[in-house]
This record gives sequence, structure tokens and C-alpha cells, in this order.
Amino acid sequence: MKIASVEPFILHLPLTSESISDSTHSITHWGVVGTKITTSDGLEGYGFTGTHAHLPSDRLITACIRDCYAPLLIGEDANDHQRLWTKLARYPSLQWVGRAGITHLALAAVDVALWDLKAKKAGQPLWSLLGGARTAKLEAYNTDIGWLSFSRDALLAGAARAVEEDGFTRIKIKVGHDDPNIDVERLAAVRQRLGGAVRIAIDANGKWDLPTCQRFCEKARDLDIFWFEEPMWYDDIASHAALARNTSIPVALGEQLYTVDAFNAFITAGAVHYVQPDVTRLAGITEYIQVADLAHAHRLPVVPHAGEMSQVHVHLSYWHPASTILEYIPWIKDHFHEPSNVVDGVFLRPQQPGASTTPLAESFARYGKSLG
Repeated sequence: MKIASVEPFILHLPLTSESISDSTHSITHWGVVGTKITTSDGLEGYGFTGTHAHLPSDRLITACIRDCYAPLLIGEDANDHQRLWTKLARYPSLQWVGRAGITHLALAAVDVALWDLKAKKAGQPLWSLLGGARTAKLEAYNTDIGWLSFSRDALLAGAARAVEEDGFTRIKIKVGHDDPNIDVERLAAVRQRLGGAVRIAIDANGKWDLPTCQRFCEKARDLDIFWFEEPMWYDDIASHAALARNTSIPVALGEQLYTVDAFNAFITAGAVHYVQPDVTRLAGITEYIQVADLAHAHRLPVVPHAGEMSQVHVHLSYWHPASTILEYIPWIKDHFHEPSNVVDGVFLRPQQPGASTTPLAESFARYGKSLG
């Protein structure tokens, strides 16, 4: 499988709602920024990272793929994913300018595309290529009903619909108001509406400081919160460790951690209980596996941040023994040949060869952006 071409692309896909907000961001589109890698025998593999659909920064990622990684990949054997990952991740001039950020996101796209090629060449879904699926069902939790920008009434209606009509037994609600009492009141209303059987996680997207989180957790302690995700600034290990020691609500994080070393620092500090890697923020599937195995070695559950790459994470979660639940955000799923689907609160296992990352031609035609 000699690599013949590496072609970056940018898609800006509209959300299922007109716009959404969490505690730190408001967006109307999701950026799918990545590459198509074609082999000499015509096989195509697709991989991408996810962005907030900001064209200038998206073009930095595609420029890195086109100008830095493509020359290092042309003529190489696409089967050699581990050697190629190391070649790109440790290439001296690229390592010098970034071990996270733009170069890492670009490497994520390349690595996922290489795994997609391997699975397609083998004629197997990615989970099968990796060693076969677990027999247990993969439960979904719905985040798309819980945005901070939704009114209290809309939040209650969406949560009830997800549970009573769509069969979800798990949901996640965004928190992070300047006055945390507002969040406590919203959560209490949802808990009262849904009853005690539904598992409710919360996510602050790094908004609050340690004293605010401690006061919030004390007020929310009777609401049976399943986890508190990204309560504080993403790199603040000490504060997360302090919170983990002083509240009964488990801490979840990982979508803003870009390397296995960053995860190792949080895990060894006792600063995380639910580990949330993302193949689009890490350097692809290759580094994701390192993180998942690290968490499993510490007997911690792995719950990937789904967002833009939920279908790749469906493959990985059905395969890896540390994963039993996965986030559901359906923004972009219908732009792919094999979308992620949930029935009665459970993800269906993918069946087509590959990593389920091949976009539809009509999505390229309608939502593709110039690389500049």
C-alpha cells in the first residue's frame, strides 16, 4: 500500500441546532479538517480533526498536512502506521515547533486516515481489525439536549424527550454560569423531572476556579451527579486533584489533553476518575490506544470525548475493555457513508470496512472550503 497522494480538505458543517453555547464558546458550524490519503492501487483513507469552523486556523492545519507531512509520506507503505506515526511525531524540525496544537491535530488526521486504509485493505471494520468487539452493549449518553444556551424550559423538554421518547438512560448537562446557583437550580429541576434512575453528568468546559467548584459540589451533592467534567482550567492538575479529594462527585476530563504524557500526569496525581481521550486532539488512533491502555492499567474507565468523531470512537469503544459508555452528539453524523446510530440508548456496532470516516460526496460539494 504505497502512498501516492495526500490531499487535505476543510468542511464546515452546520449544527443540528442553529447555534449552541457552553460556558466558553458559541458556534453555528463544526469544522471537519483533515486529509484523504490515496494509495498506488487507488484505495482511499480519510481522517480528520474537529474545529470551531474558523477558516484561518483551519488552513493552518491543512497547510501543515500539505507542506510538512505529505512530503514525508509520499512513497511510504501505508501499512506501517506505527513507524509513520513516529516519523511524523518525532521529526526534528516539526517537533521543535509543536508537540501539541496545530502539528498534533494535523497528525491526528493523518493517523486516522492510515488506520482507515488498513481496515479497508483488510476488508474489516476498525474494531475487528484491532482484535474484535466486546460482547457488552455500548451505552450512549446524550449531550445535545443540555447546552448552556438552552432555556430552563427547553432543557427540561429536551431531557424528557431524550429519555422518554429516544430511550437514553444517560444525559449530560452543561454548567458554568457566573452564578453557580443557577446551574444547581437547573440540575435540580432536571433531576425532579426525570427521577432517580437516569444518570446525569455535568460539564463546565473549564470555566470555574477551585473555590467555585467546591461550593458548587457541596450544593449539588444530593443530586446524584455521575461526573463533573472539565470543572477547571484544562492544564491545572493540582486543582483537579484537590477537587477529586474533596468531593464525592467523580472528575472527568481529557478532551483538551493532547498527549499521553498529559494524561499520565493527571492520572498519577489522582486528578481524574473518568478518562476522556479524543483521537482528534491526541495524535490519532495510535496515541489514543496508548492513553486507553494507560487508563486501563490504572483501573480507570475510558469514556471518549465523542463530539466530531463519534463513529471512530464507537469502533474503539466496542473494542477496548475499559470502555462501556460513549457520548452522543449527532451534529455531523449524516455527512458520512456510515453514520453513528443509537437505538434505545445503545450505539449500533459499525459494519462497513474502515474507520467510518469517509464523507459523502455531496457534503464535500456543498460544505467544502478553499484551502487558501
